Amino acid sequence: MINIKNLNKYYGDLKVLNDISIDIKKGEIFAIVGHSGAGKSTLLRCINGLENYKDGSLLVNNKEIKSLKKEELREFRKNIGMIFQHFSLIQRKTVYENVALPMQLWGYSKEEISKKVKDLLTLVGLEHKLESYPSELSGGQKQRVAIARALTLDPEILLSDEATSALDPNTTVSILNLLKEINEKLNITIILVTHEMEVVKQIAQKSLLLEHGNIIGFDDTEELFLKPDAKMKEFLGESEVVPKDGVNIKLYFPKDNAFQSFITSMARNLDMDFNIVWGKLEEINTHIVGNIVINIKDNEKDKVLEYMKDKDIVWEVL
Repeated sequence: MINIKNLNKYYGDLKVLNDISIDIKKGEIFAIVGHSGAGKSTLLRCINGLENYKDGSLLVNNKEIKSLKKEELREFRKNIGMIFQHFSLIQRKTVYENVALPMQLWGYSKEEISKKVKDLLTLVGLEHKLESYPSELSGGQKQRVAIARALTLDPEILLSDEATSALDPNTTVSILNLLKEINEKLNITIILVTHEMEVVKQIAQKSLLLEHGNIIGFDDTEELFLKPDAKMKEFLGESEVVPKDGVNIKLYFPKDNAFQSFITSMARNLDMDFNIVWGKLEEINTHIVGNIVINIKDNEKDKVLEYMKDKDIVWEVL
C-alpha cells in the first residue's frame, strides 16, 4: 500500500531523512519511533504530501506523491485521516459540528452527515456528547472526537502524530484499544508516530526506529524487542548488570515459549545449577515474550551451548 524507496529530505543543507526504504501493508498498524528530532513527523508529513522530498520514491496506492498536481493532492488527502497530539478541535463548535466539518467542506448532504457523525460517535463511545463543547470534555474524550472526525471521509489510512503524548497512562491505553478496534473493524492502515515505547509494544505490528533521519531498526515489533541489537539497547536505555566471573548467557524466548520451564528442564537434564542474574517478561502486541540471563562456570559453557543448540530459543554469550 505504501512503498518508500531511497527517500531523502533536506531542510536547506541539512539532511533530515537519509535513504529511507520501507513498505507498509494494507491493514497494518505501523509505528515510526524516535526521540525528538529523529525525523519521524517529517516522514509522516511526506506520506500525506504536506512535505516535499528531494529524491527517492514515495508511493501510496501506486501514486508517486511528489508528482501529484494540486487538485490530485487534495483528492489524495481525502483518503488520509489525521489525528494530532493536541486534538485540534474548534472550541466554538460542538462535538457534532467538529466531526461533521470535513463532510461539510466536501459538500455532503445533511442526511449523510447526520448518519455518519452519529455512527462514528457511537463507535468512539461518545454518542451522548453530541451537543457538548470541547471545553466540557476530558483529554481522552477530545482525542476520541478527533479520531471520529478523522474517519468521516472513510479514509484507507489513519495517521497519528504523537496522539497519546498529552494523555495519562490509563487514557492512553483506552485510546490505543480504540485504534485497535478501528483497525480490525474498518481494515484501516494506521501509522503511529511516537516516542513512547509502551505505545509501540501495545499496538504496533511492525516498527521503524529513526535516529537523526537514519533507520536504526525496522522489523516486526516482537522481533525488535525480543533480541534488541546494540543500537536498539541504546535507544531503549537498557543496561544489564551481570557478574564478572564465569560465563553470562542471555536467552530470548519468543511468543508462546515465554512461560515454558526451559531453565528448570535444562538444569535437571544437565545436572547442574544456574545462577539467574537478570530477566523480564513483556507483552508485545498481545503476545508474551521474554529474556533471561544465566551465569555458569567457565568449564560448563560448551555443555550448555550444545544443549541449547536445537531448542526453540535464541541465545547469545554476553
